Amino acid sequence: MTTTQARTGPEQSPGAEPHGEHAVSPDAAGTAHTGHGPHGYSAQKDAHLKRLRRIEGQIRGLQRMVDEDVYCIDVLTQVSAGTKALQSFALSLLEEHLRHCVAAAAEEGGTELDAKVAEATAAIARLLRS
Repeated sequence: MTTTQARTGPEQSPGAEPHGEHAVSPDAAGTAHTGHGPHGYSAQKDAHLKRLRRIEGQIRGLQRMVDEDVYCIDVLTQVSAGTKALQSFALSLLEEHLRHCVAAAAEEGGTELDAKVAEATAAIARLLRS
């Protein structure tokens, strides 16, 4: 399968844009996802970016702590804080995905809903393993 076919799907000609804002195409792993339309997190994009920058700062702080030979338990405490911050961000993103993408798929029903529920379930499983 060509890269163009992977983006557009088998029923569309190469270079064609997906139909609708919720057009679904499989990624390399075969997971269905929406195209470049608005995502569930789009309304909170600025807040999410601010939160991610804060987490990035925590990680840079960890690098400084290691560079400065800070006591290992203190470093581990900060690792835990960074991990919790990322987990909290992931849960927020998951909630927005459920409210937006899965809810939209529920309105359509059929295979679209099944695909979104399977996708969300797989994301939850990945979060639980981390």
